[in-house]
Amino acid sequence: MSQVLPAAGSVLQRSVAAPGNQPQPQSPEDDDRKVRRREKNRVAAQRSRKKQTQKADKLHEEYECLEQENTVLRREIGKLTEELKHLSEALKEHEKMCPLLCPMNFVPVPRPDPVAGCLPR
Repeated sequence: MSQVLPAAGSVLQRSVAAPGNQPQPQSPEDDDRKVRRREKNRVAAQRSRKKQTQKADKLHEEYECLEQENTVLRREIGKLTEELKHLSEALKEHEKMCPLLCPMNFVPVPRPDPVAGCLPR
């Protein structure tokens, strides 16, 4: 039950030699149609390439804008980090003297009462 398959070239040769596949002489209308189809395809391909280029240009511009925004935001993060550091240090210094946080450590400083100065004696 051994079956021998024909070589690939022989199948191709048979399909070319088949009577329905023989090239027919083309009429001038067929040539015109072919030329119009090729021209239409060429224009569509140009349009497609132009659209693709425009899309790539737009993406590149968007990339540039995002890079600039990223740079600005990174600078702002740096500034805010420095401000946080400064305010944290100021808070630590304030906590050492604040009577509201730790009343036991507070040594009151006598101050003149502004209301008492206005009252009659």
